[in-house]
Amino acid sequence: MATKFDVIVIGAGPAGYHAAIRAAQLGLRTACVEKWLGSDDKPVLGGTCLNVGCIPSKTLLDASHKFIDAKNNFAEIGIISDGLEINVPQMMARKNKVVDNLTKGVAGLFKANGVTVFEGSAVLHAGRSVEITSHKGDKALLQADHIVIATGSVPVEIPPCPLTDGLIVDSTGALELDAVPQKLGVIGAGVIGLELGSVWNRLGSEVIVLEALEEFLPFADRQVVREALKQLKKQGMDIRLGTRVTGSEVKGKKVKVLYSDAEGDKSETFDKLVVAVGRKPYTQDLLAADSGVALDERGFIYVNDLCSTDAPGVYAVGDVVRGPMLAHKGMEEGIMVAERIAGQKPMVNYDCVPAVVYTHPEIAWVGKSEQELKADGETYVVGSFPMAASGRALAANDAVGLIKVIADKETDRILGVHMIGAHASELIAEAVIAMEFGASAEDLSLTMFAHPTLSEGLHEAALAVSGRAIHVANRKRKK
Repeated sequence: MATKFDVIVIGAGPAGYHAAIRAAQLGLRTACVEKWLGSDDKPVLGGTCLNVGCIPSKTLLDASHKFIDAKNNFAEIGIISDGLEINVPQMMARKNKVVDNLTKGVAGLFKANGVTVFEGSAVLHAGRSVEITSHKGDKALLQADHIVIATGSVPVEIPPCPLTDGLIVDSTGALELDAVPQKLGVIGAGVIGLELGSVWNRLGSEVIVLEALEEFLPFADRQVVREALKQLKKQGMDIRLGTRVTGSEVKGKKVKVLYSDAEGDKSETFDKLVVAVGRKPYTQDLLAADSGVALDERGFIYVNDLCSTDAPGVYAVGDVVRGPMLAHKGMEEGIMVAERIAGQKPMVNYDCVPAVVYTHPEIAWVGKSEQELKADGETYVVGSFPMAASGRALAANDAVGLIKVIADKETDRILGVHMIGAHASELIAEAVIAMEFGASAEDLSLTMFAHPTLSEGLHEAALAVSGRAIHVANRKRKK
């Protein structure tokens, strides 16, 4: 006989645990199923993001940035830091401690809110019935009025470079290296590849990034991208666009990568190789034939704008559905679904999903880029501000980058904000709030920003939309 719940969430990553906690807060009897098992034989909560993604990568990015900043830039501001060295095992130990503390935090939140956790693999059947098989082979049958699928995504593997223990690794393996490789290859110049490449480049690796596309970060604003490519190359990253990897050969403790570009066939030999060509939705063995849940042509679970699947009472959220594979997007979807199950009427505004690349300088944006607006035939005005003119950025010895605001030519409503510079991941939130409330560039212009701050750059960019910037020559552009 099936154990009955109001809500069953399959997957305990960011989308799943947010859905489960919010549902429990709203008085719904909630269960969460997770198949990932830790060394203590307990379910690993927090998903990819918390365990082998967002949190550990940012921990290493922050540590490696502090190291290279001290090594290369401290002398300029009067701090002598001779004799610096990096202790990779200690850095990794701290990373693991951060992850452990946060996963325990999720477990504590589940307990405090009364979420029941089941360990094992789940299969969704008709009638919102979920069959669970534990790692020991034990079976359990659950049933609920509402099911939330939040099974996330996994790294994409490529046939030319099959993973090889400790030598050819995916993003997870790149977070576990115990020493700095002399020469590191990265396949893929997307967000993950650039972030992981940045970590090991700062720590001393010669990093070569092989990207099949001819265009760098094609989804980001072109002006921002040009600055990003310039800065990353200046830092020593060798980014080769238009390179198609055709094969690999493991030779002892090294890997030879074969690739072709406009000049013909070539090869490079690396101490370590990271395959970071993207992620794909994870639905393996999840859906029974009678589940009623449909997949689209790319393997994502088909949902509408409210994350409802084709099966009544069954929802799907996060990386397993359409849209950007971002933890915060999944979190908001999970909360939205839980609240709609409870009878509330929230919606996710997909026009205001911020994106961040945590290199240094950081890259962040929200809304549409100039290339998207041109393709749509929309008319717009651009205002931009170079961080080299920011007093706070100069005082911090970190004045690389720019902020640009794009507004509708007729209504002045903000259509997009794009930036590259220190703390762009934090500054972009101001733009998200403005766009969420339908602000115009003038609204930002009339808002008082503290001085001196980095956020003044957003104020100046908004002023520049109407040709009123104070600290730079005004070059308002209309399209």
